[in-house]
Amino acid sequence: MVKIAIAGATGNVAQEVTEALVATGKHKLLLLTRTDTAELSSNNAFPNITWITTDYGDLDGLSETLQGVDTVLSFIVTHSDPGNTAQKNLINASVRAGVKRFAPSEWATSSFEHLPWYAGKAEIREYLAELNKDKKASQLSATHLSQLLMMIWHLGQFTDYLCYPYKSSKHIHPFQTQIDFHARRAIILEDSEDARITWTTAKDLANVVAKAVEHEGEWPVVGGIRGDEVTIGEIIALGEKIRGDPFIVEKLKAEDIKAGIVKSSWLPVVDHPSLSPAAVEAMAKGFLSGMLLGISAGVLKVSNEWNRLLPDYEFTRAEEFLTEVWESKP
Repeated sequence: MVKIAIAGATGNVAQEVTEALVATGKHKLLLLTRTDTAELSSNNAFPNITWITTDYGDLDGLSETLQGVDTVLSFIVTHSDPGNTAQKNLINASVRAGVKRFAPSEWATSSFEHLPWYAGKAEIREYLAELNKDKKASQLSATHLSQLLMMIWHLGQFTDYLCYPYKSSKHIHPFQTQIDFHARRAIILEDSEDARITWTTAKDLANVVAKAVEHEGEWPVVGGIRGDEVTIGEIIALGEKIRGDPFIVEKLKAEDIKAGIVKSSWLPVVDHPSLSPAAVEAMAKGFLSGMLLGISAGVLKVSNEWNRLLPDYEFTRAEEFLTEVWESKP
């Protein structure tokens, strides 16, 4: 039985992964959270699970908590972690405790070009690279970081987001994107129809993580999961096919976007659970601008390392998934 620690365990993606791991019946899970665990424990009575109220500022205590842990999966929300203090301490504590494998809080794009809200993720990549490069981990423990197998998980974008406002998974909170199946509309950059996006369902991500922790070989440093890869033009055409009506497509100029000018008639409402309503409103234009430029730069097109490592796993195609979800929806 592998012992796994999940940091930021109350997050929606973390909960999807936790339930997939529980379903295998093969692991002992430590669920780390900064909140009071009494109610969490009573409402999540799964076997082989221990909820732990965690002080990420206490390196010694965190190192003790992680003793005997094989794998740490981090889902700490980086924009809610000033200076990345919590996640850096989690990394350092993992080294001290002799953890074998560590996955930083990524679970998204292949790069962060034009996506300033992911600056914390970029900083953690640099921190891990520096630890390996300069062997600074030796200052923390006799166990060198090179013995801690790390993997950056990439999935592109959740296909589940195209189901907004309907939920297609138990825990993922869908939010409106610039491709809106519900309202039959889209906002894209001019000449970006051929830009490719990787779409991966929450269920596929969770299932692949559950298989990855049992993988006997070395984790790839970059672990891409490619559920399906569809161009912007193709996903809009699919939406029109499924919804039975043409989409109203607004095309913005890249030079306008780069100048801070957004000439769309509407803005996606990215009401993520980690964001306040005021923050959602304040970042609406910047989020749309970053996503449009980022998609054209290929940030949502990811590699397929885990597809190759798990050749027998059948990934969910976007058309199959979205047709089922939107069937009979108004």
